[in-house]
Amino acid sequence: QVQLVESGGGLVQPGGSLRLSCAADGSVDRIKSMNWYRQAPGKQRELVARIARNGSTNYADSVKGRFTISRDTAKNTVYLQMISLKPGDTAVYYCNVQHGTPFYTNTYWGQGTQVTVSS
Repeated sequence: QVQLVESGGGLVQPGGSLRLSCAADGSVDRIKSMNWYRQAPGKQRELVARIARNGSTNYADSVKGRFTISRDTAKNTVYLQMISLKPGDTAVYYCNVQHGTPFYTNTYWGQGTQVTVSS
């Protein structure tokens, strides 16, 4: 079991920045990847950024060059630094963990944090 607690959302003007944090607690030694998803009203939840156990990262095309995912392994925390925010980035952002062994994977979700980009 893994518990996830997110923080850092809010209201920001276009062009502004925010940093989201997600702290993991529980069976963290079996975490395979830590990820950020987002869901805008009326749209499907989409993968924004991913950081694997080996540190490799992947990003959605829409955020490349503007968002950076990183982690502090000592704190079991993953971050999403967002710059040059656009109104289209407005969504609820969810932390996600893929957890398990080579033989199975469990998925855990945070509670979500609202990011609103508006003037």
